[in-house]
Amino acid sequence: MLDLNVGAAQVSRLAEQFESADPREILSWADRTFGEALAIVTSFQATGIVTLHMMQEIAPATQVLTLDTGFLFPETVELVNALDERFQLNLRRIRPRQTPRQQARDYGDRLWERNPDRCCHIRKTIPLREALSGYSAWVTGLRRDQSANRADTAIISRDSRTGLIKIAPFANWSADKIWTYLRAHDLPYNPLHDIGYPSIGCWTCTKAVNQDADARSGRWSQRDKTECGIHVEHVAEAAQAGAHA
Repeated sequence: MLDLNVGAAQVSRLAEQFESADPREILSWADRTFGEALAIVTSFQATGIVTLHMMQEIAPATQVLTLDTGFLFPETVELVNALDERFQLNLRRIRPRQTPRQQARDYGDRLWERNPDRCCHIRKTIPLREALSGYSAWVTGLRRDQSANRADTAIISRDSRTGLIKIAPFANWSADKIWTYLRAHDLPYNPLHDIGYPSIGCWTCTKAVNQDADARSGRWSQRDKTECGIHVEHVAEAAQAGAHA
């Protein structure tokens, strides 16, 4: 297993080593290196589905973590159930400590409209951070073509908040390449993608956009926000500051 105390230079060398590697090679390395200490984190969007399909051949028992915020689209819930049944996933659905009703009681109704950073922090960032405790590495579906914030995504990095190794095997894949793979293998996907939703989060904060729009532009579309805080530090910091205000 890779020593989690490994320095930044070695992590950078690993990222460089895998820059041109096939995602299967990267996922195989992750399985060999971390074994049961590896988790796949996915919201069951297109890249995540490709990840799960490849892992069926490599390590089908790998722990899969998905966030159930309490505000998922019905289409998303149906897709998660269908893929769980099809692949027999080792799936754990991560839920926040508070139900939506309890959150409204403590923070006021429709928190996502008044303070979306805090809402994301409560319903996504904190639950995932807690769920990853005990793991050494996690696989994510981040791609560089998704947004400007993700343009510098490394194949291998260290998550500064958890200290874990973060693996993005599809970082240098394009959306077209992902969809080509999905169709070639006849994999199910969220039908919302077909009606203008390139990126799908909570129904409270996700809108359809035109075909030429940035892939993340439908998320929190009325605000200067395209990330929930799981992958971008300044969002999490703003949410924590808001929580103590």
